[in-house]
Amino acid sequence: MLPAQMSAQAQAPKRVRIGATPGPHAQILEAVKPVAAKNGLDLQIIEFSDYVVPNEALSAGEIEANSFQNQPFLDNQKADRGYKLVSVAQTVNFPLGIYSKRHKSFDAVPNGGTIAIQNDPTNGGRSLLLLQDKGVIKLRPGTGFKPTPADIVENPRKLRFIEVDAAQTPRALDDVDAAAINTNYATPAGLKPSDALLREDPKGPYVNILAVREADRDQPWVKALVESYRTPETKAFIEKTFGGTVLPSW
Repeated sequence: MLPAQMSAQAQAPKRVRIGATPGPHAQILEAVKPVAAKNGLDLQIIEFSDYVVPNEALSAGEIEANSFQNQPFLDNQKADRGYKLVSVAQTVNFPLGIYSKRHKSFDAVPNGGTIAIQNDPTNGGRSLLLLQDKGVIKLRPGTGFKPTPADIVENPRKLRFIEVDAAQTPRALDDVDAAAINTNYATPAGLKPSDALLREDPKGPYVNILAVREADRDQPWVKALVESYRTPETKAFIEKTFGGTVLPSW
């Protein structure tokens, strides 16, 4: 091999396939991509339409990293599936909201009304905790971050809860009184988080993360990826693009 060829090979960017859900997570990574290129990374963004496959793909080595989940969700996936995955940085927070096409306020939801929540333990539990925080229901003490409808001990309005895939919650709005929808699914569906009937406090345990395989956590490309994401340029893009509906963690 000629010296020039060896030099070009040494300088070739490191390919990093990173999984994300459509909407803000993928949009933010598109803004990170040119910064990552300056840091020697060829960032290839792969979109997944649900919350299950990105960790399956990361564990299987089909991608090198993902950016779509919070720590409680990752912890639950690791406990249930034995994944050897780890968070390497916090990214952004998407305050979850309760939306409706039928009602202008949550007080207008009738007794016995139907509320759609996510069918995965972390996000469904997050929605129930939001409803408890707003005084709508009361949950059994000690349920942690993963309560289910079975843990509701007080429900004075006799609300009925149906569980659907998180990605389908915007579609459920046509059939229910209200639905709990994660911001990264609400925004592509044309919903404004500021129009949510109820919205969780942006401070809390649900800040999103960058995840990689445990075996890769100390790799130089991981440090470069984190540094590329958590930059003033990325923060400015988030603030300009999402107007406070997505909050940087740094």
